[in-house]
Amino acid sequence: MTVGFFITCLVDAMRPSIGFAALRLLEAAGCRVEVPMAQTCCGQPAYNSGDRATARDLAEKMLDEFERFDHVVLPSGSCGGMVAAHYGELFANDPELSRRYAALQPRIHELSGFLVDVLGWTDLPPSLREDPSLQRFQGVATYHDSCSGLRELGIKQQPRRLIAGLPGVELREMASCEQCCGFGGTFSIKYGEISTAIVDEKCGHIAASGAQAVVLGDLGCMLNIEGRLRRRGDTHTRVLHWAELLAGSAPTPEKG
Repeated sequence: MTVGFFITCLVDAMRPSIGFAALRLLEAAGCRVEVPMAQTCCGQPAYNSGDRATARDLAEKMLDEFERFDHVVLPSGSCGGMVAAHYGELFANDPELSRRYAALQPRIHELSGFLVDVLGWTDLPPSLREDPSLQRFQGVATYHDSCSGLRELGIKQQPRRLIAGLPGVELREMASCEQCCGFGGTFSIKYGEISTAIVDEKCGHIAASGAQAVVLGDLGCMLNIEGRLRRRGDTHTRVLHWAELLAGSAPTPEKG
C-alpha cells in the first residue's frame, strides 16, 4: 500500500518533529510512504479569506500531486477537512476536475482515522511500543478536539483509542473538550479579543483537569493554545500532537 503524505505548511515550518512522528507510525503500519517534494498549501487560508481563485489553483495542484496514491494521509484535522470537505465546491464548475476529485476524495484521511478506521489499529505495534530509543511522555494527558477534525472528519474516538492504550499515560478528559480554542485560522486575526477570551477559557479547562500535557491533532490549535499557556505563565504544561505521544521523540533529521 502506497501512502502519499501531505505534510502541511505548519508542520513543515513550525514543528517538523510531528511529521517525522507520523512517518514512524505509517511505516510501522507497513505502508510505503512518499512525501511529494513539490507539495505546498492545501488552500485553506485563501479559502477562508474568500480568495476562491487561489484556493482552487492550490486544490488542483494538490490533486495533480496526490491522486496517484492508494491513500493520502494528513496529520492535521483542518487541512484534512479542507481537502476532504471543500474541494468539491472549488471544482464544481469543472466536470473533469470534479471527476478526478471524486475518485480521490474517499482515499483522503486524517492520520488517526487512517490508522484506526482503515488499518484497524487498536494498539501500537511492538516495533514502536518496545523501541527503547524513542522518548515518550508519561503522566496525565487531556485531549482537545479540533473543530475541523471533529466536525468535518468525525475524528473523536480514534486518537483517544490509541492514546488510552499507552503504558504510563492516563487520559483524563477536560470540561468542554469539543469547544473551539479560538484560533479558527483568520478568525484569530480578525477578532483578536474574542479569540483570546476563547483560548483563555480553554487554558482554564486544561489547568482544571490537572493534566501535565494537552494533546491534540491540529497545528493551529497547538500554536494558539501553547502560546496562550505561556503568556499566562504556565511553563510546565506540555502541548503535544497525538502522533508525538504515540511515536515518541527521536532526533529530527536536518531539513533540506
